[in-house]
Amino acid sequence: QVDVAAMVRLFGYVDVTDTGFIVAALSIAFNPLFWNVVARWEHKTRALSQVFGSPRAACYCLGAVILVLNCVRSHCFTEAMKSQPKVEGWDCHWTYYSGLAISAVGTLFVISSFLALGFTGTFLGDYFGILMEEKVTSFPFSILDNPMYWGSTAIYLGWSLMHASPAGLLLTAVVAISYTIAVLYEG
Repeated sequence: QVDVAAMVRLFGYVDVTDTGFIVAALSIAFNPLFWNVVARWEHKTRALSQVFGSPRAACYCLGAVILVLNCVRSHCFTEAMKSQPKVEGWDCHWTYYSGLAISAVGTLFVISSFLALGFTGTFLGDYFGILMEEKVTSFPFSILDNPMYWGSTAIYLGWSLMHASPAGLLLTAVVAISYTIAVLYEG
């Protein structure tokens, strides 16, 4: 059973009307929406492949855009955390190192996913007609489905704990919800 009173106290620290918080939440929700819409559009029209001269060049360009958008999202996330209050009781070594460990596990999942899939496998190459020879089942895919999404979520969770940030925790929930919706859409 969830202690609702503790959650209410925790989110009493968060100003969801703060412009930085709103921009961060919108950038978090925008990214998977953007890449799924563009990839589906490419799959139906092959328009990007035509503009860039090949499916591989188009996929690399979309991947570059996704990476830039992820940097913008991370910057907005960090700025939103910095503009909101910390929980003083969390601003300690134990919470910091717990967050660091969670971020490290998330980073392991993201990097190992990328290494297992390669650039085009990571950045929607299948929508461009660039198919892998077989489904990847090695680590981290042997541990969980969608390890890049959940690794990324873990990175944000760890980052939030490292900064003792309730706003970061709420934004991490937005990340998890956005990825859950993306998985449903992609599946």
